[in-house]
Amino acid sequence: MKIIIPIARIFVGVLFIISGFIKLNDPIGFSYKLQEYFSVEVLNLPFLEPYALALSIFVVVFEVVLGVFLLICYQRKFTLWSLLSMIVFFTFLTFYSAYFDKVKDCGCFGDALKLTPWESFSKDVALLGLILLIFYGKNNIKPIFKPWITNVIASLSLILSLAFGYHVLMHLPSIDFRAYKIGDNLIQNMSMPENAPKAVQEFKWTFEVNGQVQEVVTNGSYPNIDGTYVGVETKIISEGYQPSILDFSIETDAEDLTQFFLAEPRLLMIVAYNLDTAEVAGLKKLKAFSDAALDKGYTVIGLSASGKEVKKRIQSDYDLNFEFYLCDEKALKTVVRANPGVLQLNEGTVEQKVHWNDIEDLAL
Repeated sequence: MKIIIPIARIFVGVLFIISGFIKLNDPIGFSYKLQEYFSVEVLNLPFLEPYALALSIFVVVFEVVLGVFLLICYQRKFTLWSLLSMIVFFTFLTFYSAYFDKVKDCGCFGDALKLTPWESFSKDVALLGLILLIFYGKNNIKPIFKPWITNVIASLSLILSLAFGYHVLMHLPSIDFRAYKIGDNLIQNMSMPENAPKAVQEFKWTFEVNGQVQEVVTNGSYPNIDGTYVGVETKIISEGYQPSILDFSIETDAEDLTQFFLAEPRLLMIVAYNLDTAEVAGLKKLKAFSDAALDKGYTVIGLSASGKEVKKRIQSDYDLNFEFYLCDEKALKTVVRANPGVLQLNEGTVEQKVHWNDIEDLAL
């Protein structure tokens, strides 16, 4: 037990730090995941949605700090009970998502590692077991530093976590795991390879035949059966290949201009998923920046999920001389963690990407 407990403590501590840091690198992304959990369709807690970002920062900072506390044996009782409470909550959440098939990705490791709901639940059950084991052998947990050193490390872990969280909120995630990161080609990330494996589905058809309910299973074809159709249920047997970008587009009401604009060698995309909630300070910067880009021969476009009237109002209020095109809000939230944010592309390849706070740093 004297060997097992320290190993379990180190494993759990390091895992909490890694998991927390990945989410702390992108607290806005984790807040979107919390909003998904709080939605009417999942936990039916819509009153918490406005507080998702604040809760996101609290949870991820607390997760990192608890990992550090466990490693340095700081405030043993508080740390162990906090770890247990957190993992019990996460285990319930992942089980609920898996059993009721509500959320496809728990967001445990942000965009760095995608886990299915059942994989997330299994991971949390394993962690719960390890934390209970640490509880059982808590008398074997001894401080490894002098008290003042332990206090300094604990305080620094909190201060540095908060500082890093503030930095990425005011700029962009330090590490970008998404399919729109610098160096990625959006055209390639949207394309499907010729020999890509396709999804295998099972279709369970229900018919009423001579007053009796009869079920027929096929791989998609309509059954050749004499009877009254009642319904059909589908089940995915194996996932096929999916491009890393599925829902990105540049559209008007009449046409899809995605391929046209992504072929441009000098394209600036100004992304504001919701113009009503976009930062006013950021919108004020767009006029001078876009004018300078146009003067240098760039094609400048805006992307937003907002309606026509809102787009026209923003163009008029801020005297913007570029057009806003339509794109799915969820896709735009994935493109850049800023509202607004700017991407510079060369034939679909992202060469620069900045938060509105850093527009001046974008080289034209």
